Amino acid sequence: MGEILGLGITHYPGLSYKGNITRRIKTLQADPLLPERLRSPEGWHPTMREQWGTDEGLAHSEKHRADMIHHFRKARAELDAFEPDFVLLWGDDQYENFREDGIAPFALLAYDSVDVQPWARHQRGQNWWDEPADKTFTVTGHRKGAKHVASALIRDGIDVAYAYKPRHHPMGHAFMNSLLYLDFDRKGFPFPVVPFAVNAYGRWVISAHGAPMTPSQAAKLDELDPPGPQPWRCFQVGAAIARAITASPYRVALIASSSWSHSFLVEKNARMFPDTEFDKRYYEALRDADWGPWRSTTIEEAEDRGHHELLNWFCLAGAMAELGRRPDECTFLESWISNSNKVFAIFRP
Repeated sequence: MGEILGLGITHYPGLSYKGNITRRIKTLQADPLLPERLRSPEGWHPTMREQWGTDEGLAHSEKHRADMIHHFRKARAELDAFEPDFVLLWGDDQYENFREDGIAPFALLAYDSVDVQPWARHQRGQNWWDEPADKTFTVTGHRKGAKHVASALIRDGIDVAYAYKPRHHPMGHAFMNSLLYLDFDRKGFPFPVVPFAVNAYGRWVISAHGAPMTPSQAAKLDELDPPGPQPWRCFQVGAAIARAITASPYRVALIASSSWSHSFLVEKNARMFPDTEFDKRYYEALRDADWGPWRSTTIEEAEDRGHHELLNWFCLAGAMAELGRRPDECTFLESWISNSNKVFAIFRP
């Protein structure tokens, strides 16, 4: 009989790089389509104004970064104590491996191993660890475990895609950043990984190439794509995976990786700040193991709130509901100016 550890984390790109993680606010202030009332702090929510302060968010940036690092170290300690046979990691692909030649709602990536150079393709500045651009990480997979999960899902009526090798990218940043952060102190990551890709960006994955948008950039999009999977379906998928692991001989860490409401996806907030109100509602429901809101959310509601990437957490919620779990630990890191709020959660066996 299998055993399961549940973890919720983020793969927030800003944590990878040195410098102020709130710099996007200045870009938005200069955007010609930003409503005038939001162009200066006087028109902002009080918490947003407080976090911006008199130093353009630098103090908040440093604290927010320190808080995330602290919780990643706690998550890694849980992994080390649990010693999983493999990690199943729910993440999204932002026009990296999945492009015009095929977008799957759900895809199990049953790789043997891949080599990834996370710094070779990015020009955001110096990475936090001062690693060279050609630094290569080898990520080991667990094909046998992935095939077990895929087979169990198909038998359970969930027609999941699977792949034995990458298509356009060895491993998208949602997955690779998660592993970089879970090994923040660079002691090595010894656990095999089975990425489970969720088409969280849906209508924007090809039309916007999965990239952040300002109001002016969003206005230039001519035609959007079909939507991503329904959040309630992600919940069902997570439940089915919990059943598959429980019926297996494996010890598995199920990890959902994403920040919560993304500012650049919340049109009603001029793409400037997240939907903190709904983030808190879902956080409180998660904290209390009240799975009703998680079980019934529609894709239209998720898109309205910038909860696209939260689809990864809907999978985790479904798994934990299936197991009758509530979080042993969870925390809400509120940030109006770093693009997104962050949540960390631990569901012990």
